[in-house]
Amino acid sequence: MANPNLEPTDRAILRELAADGRCSFTDLAERVGLSVSAVHQRVRRLEQRGVVRGYAARLDGDEIGLPLTAFISLTPIDPAAPDDYPKRLEHLPQIEACYSVAGDASYLVRVRVASPTALEELLRHIRESANVSTRTTVVLSTPYEDRPPAV
Repeated sequence: MANPNLEPTDRAILRELAADGRCSFTDLAERVGLSVSAVHQRVRRLEQRGVVRGYAARLDGDEIGLPLTAFISLTPIDPAAPDDYPKRLEHLPQIEACYSVAGDASYLVRVRVASPTALEELLRHIRESANVSTRTTVVLSTPYEDRPPAV
């Protein structure tokens, strides 16, 4: 459900920023029909409220030597153990995202590594660090990702 606290103008700003986070305030103002100062003020307010959490470059895994992406489901070996798996795994930089999920697994992590051997090594580290069993799905291709949300 859409956030009722977002005005239509803020939604328009968010759509533009999601499509092009490097958009200048001048271009953004032109696209949404406001003055530069009004857009700057609204963007700053959206950042302060935590609606805009940051800006980042999207890197090509192949070009930076990390061509293999995989999703790993984590299931606790001891269901009575504390649910602190994200904390136990945050030291592993190969983990790009961690999602708490419903279903058989407790968490799903997205990883990016250089090779199948590196994935095998990472799986060992994950199992040792978190005391979990894993189920891995290797990504063959990515037709699209990081699509902007329908604001």
